[in-house]
This record gives sequence, structure tokens and C-alpha cells, in this order.
Amino acid sequence: MKLLPRDRSAVNDLSIGCVSTEGTGWQTRKLHSFVGVAAACLMVLAMSLMTPALAQTSQAQIIRGFNATVFGSEYTPGRSQTSYVRKFTREVRVHIDNRSTKDRRGQAQRFLLGLNRDIRNMRLRIVRNRLSANFRLIIVDQSQYERTVQRDVYGDRATPVRGRCIVRSFFTRQGIQRAVAVVVSDRGERLFRRCLIEETLQGLGPLNEDRRLMQSVFNDASHQTSFTRFDRLIMNMLYDPLLPVGTIQSRAQALLPQLYRRAVAYVDR
Repeated sequence: MKLLPRDRSAVNDLSIGCVSTEGTGWQTRKLHSFVGVAAACLMVLAMSLMTPALAQTSQAQIIRGFNATVFGSEYTPGRSQTSYVRKFTREVRVHIDNRSTKDRRGQAQRFLLGLNRDIRNMRLRIVRNRLSANFRLIIVDQSQYERTVQRDVYGDRATPVRGRCIVRSFFTRQGIQRAVAVVVSDRGERLFRRCLIEETLQGLGPLNEDRRLMQSVFNDASHQTSFTRFDRLIMNMLYDPLLPVGTIQSRAQALLPQLYRRAVAYVDR
């Protein structure tokens, strides 16, 4: 990946499925004893009996998740290059390019427009003209994925491609200028939904992954296929106007408890 002068780009791709060639994603793990099965059943039962209050994540967990996902990027060389707040500072204009056999435009549009409700202070609209978009969402079949990523994401047919969905953002300390995401449509509803949510949200700013975040889509090992409360809190903290774009991680820390409280008030309204 090349970093152009006065420009930063970061890429996140997701290799996910029942069997993952990259060692990540959804993997089936077997319990090899009766004791293990019994323990797992008891755990599920206990979780089902938990009250909503007990199931809520703590301020410390959300702040830890915010720091893990917002600062840095999986695939950008040199963490110091990206250890600052990245987000769109203007309206997000999304162009949906459905190239898959199944027309996913309606499903994608419903999720995207719903972000206007779910993320305070972030405004998004769908545009028909690709040239007027600053966020491109390309939906393809698996057979189209590699050449689409090489052409539309990297601009280089020789670049190796892995995974089944990917997003690349172009940004400076002044904010994200544009992003392009490619999502595979024909490998099941769960994978499509997961990829649509994760790549869209990561294209809006939090480009990093963390395997400890089991309540988040910002973790290729998690089973999440929805825009969870955990992630809604992170996104609302990120797009809070109290947090200026370009803020470095160390200076952001003093603001995070207040951002958390404001996000909770909005998300749990």
C-alpha cells in the first residue's frame, strides 16, 4: 500500500467464514467433554437470566474499546501516522454500486440511512452520481471480488487480495476525504450483513481491530451481525463535536469520560 504525499490511506479487510484461511473469523470450536458441555449450558442460562443493567458494558470497557479501534489501523505502516482522530467533517455522500447477481441496494440503503438516527452529529445521504460521492460502497459476487478490489480499491492489478470484504480510507489530520468499500454478496446473509456493517463503520473512522472486543464488529473473531450498542457508543463518541478531528490519542483521554456519558444519554434515550 502506498501513502501519497500529504495523504494517508488505511485498509481493513475481513477474512471471515465458518472456516477462515487467515485463522480469523467465525470458527466452530467443539467442547470435548460432558463437563465442558454442561458448563457451557450453565453459562448460557446464566446470561439469559441477566438483567439488562447487568448486561451493560462499563465505562472502562467502552473507553478501552474506543482507544483500541479509533487510534491506529491494522494495515497502515507506522502507528504514529494514524494515532489521531479520523472522521468525516462534512456530510457523508454514499454511492451504492451493486454489481452482484442479487440486488442488495435496498438492504444497503436501509442500513446506511439508519445511521443518521444511530449516530448523532453524523449526516449521511445516498447519491446517484458516483463522482459526487465521498464514500463508495461496491457490492459484488465472490467471483468479482479480487479484480474489483485491485481496480477500485488499490488501482493496481498486481496487488494481492485476501478476505471477502474490505474498506480503504484516504485521510489527513483534517479528516477523511473519501473511502471505498467492497462487500461480497453471495456467501450468505450473515456474512453480507456483517461485512456491510463493519466496512461501513470502519470507513467512517475506526479502522483498527481488537480481538478482545467480543461485543463489537471491530473484531473479526466475534459473531456480531448487527450494529451493537457497544459500537453505537464508540461511533457517537467519535462523532461528538467535543472531539476535534486530528486530536492525538494522549490528548483525547481527558475527554473520553464526558464523551462516554453523552453517548450513553443519546444511545439509551
